Amino acid sequence: AWAEVEESARSRLTRKVRPTLPEDDISSIRRKIDRCLSEAGGAASARARAASLGGVYLDLELIGQQRFLRLLAEDYGVATTTLHTAVQAWLACADDKDPNNERGLLRAEQNLRKTLRAPRMHLLTQFNELPQGVKFLADMRSQLLSIKHESASLNAFDKEFKELLATWFDVGFLELQRITWDAPAALLENLANHEAVHAIRSWQDIKHRLAAADRCCYALIHPQMPNDPLIFVWVALTNGIADNIQQLLRIDNDEVAEGNADTAIFYSISATQPGLNGVGFGSFLIKRVVDELTRDHKQLRVFATLSPIPGFRPWLEKQLQATTTQAPNPWLQSRLAIVNDSTLLSHIFSDRDWLKNQKAGSNMQTTLLQLGAYYLLEAKQDTTALDSVANFHLSNGASIERLNWKADISKKGQHDAAGLMVNYRYRLKDIETNHERYHTDGNISRTKAVDSLLKA
Repeated sequence: AWAEVEESARSRLTRKVRPTLPEDDISSIRRKIDRCLSEAGGAASARARAASLGGVYLDLELIGQQRFLRLLAEDYGVATTTLHTAVQAWLACADDKDPNNERGLLRAEQNLRKTLRAPRMHLLTQFNELPQGVKFLADMRSQLLSIKHESASLNAFDKEFKELLATWFDVGFLELQRITWDAPAALLENLANHEAVHAIRSWQDIKHRLAAADRCCYALIHPQMPNDPLIFVWVALTNGIADNIQQLLRIDNDEVAEGNADTAIFYSISATQPGLNGVGFGSFLIKRVVDELTRDHKQLRVFATLSPIPGFRPWLEKQLQATTTQAPNPWLQSRLAIVNDSTLLSHIFSDRDWLKNQKAGSNMQTTLLQLGAYYLLEAKQDTTALDSVANFHLSNGASIERLNWKADISKKGQHDAAGLMVNYRYRLKDIETNHERYHTDGNISRTKAVDSLLKA
């Protein structure tokens, strides 16, 4: 306790904010924020104040940054009294029948718009104008996302923040780049660190993915973050639609000669900035990459993915638990009964020998493929697919082409989906129709082969 008193006294004397931002340092932060919002002095002074406050934020520990964000959410939103006055002024002008009052009405509208913009949004705009400002803000929102559920004010702050980031990360500002082996080391390191689907195992691995004649990588880059790709996709050029990831990731495979491949397989898509969650540019990436590939490889006829099914296991376990209290439809019930054994489940999702055992696996192949198809087609969140990867591709206009058995026999692939993977296909002529039908009524485009899994 004495140490805390001593530290508090030292903080007041030095005016240095402590890393955890305790309650008695909040007033100091508030003064710094108020000075940033005061607009006193010229642009250079405002920039210096914002840089100083940004530096203070970066020096805070996680708990201190969260307290900083709570302060912005609770004390720097729209002022209710000022808003009420602005609304009343606008209503008075709107009710005025004098035809010469148009100028007054426009002034009232402008003042109302200004009042509706929370002061914290002005502060974020100041941060954006600093060097590396967009990266600073993306990181700041990632902290906000972790606490936004705590209160309505934090949730409102997050919605404003997301809208602001959406303007600064508009696809018109982003550049699609093909990443090659001679890219800066910092960029290659970021690719390796942020690969979320199939981990980079070595520099030889990443070189194969970038430099082989039948492999390529594309990324969306913001001009202020040249070595920090926002989202990137790995592509394999193949003959036919790939049905397993093991073959694609092998670095000793024979390459498909340039000009001979008829299919482009998107086998991994990774976003690198958690703070940009909800700022949608994934669909833009797919469409632009298809355009690039079509231009550079005119022989390509098929564009498809080889995708994981990350939500399959938790969904299946939930269904098995639910059978004790509620009866699912008879078709699903009969399939669940086959796998409703704790020992068998342990084998399916974690026993490495089981997945490699041809006989043991083949006994479960049909059932697991059927359950996988049911999960992708019927498990919904409102009207959209419950599986996050499925929702991403279906909302972009893809269709479900095929489910694949023993498609990912890695430890992670077995743990998440018993080795199942799925191909989503992008038929250029159907993309818009599929997109509209999915978003309008949740209709999922799929092949007859996928449909047949639910009718067997």
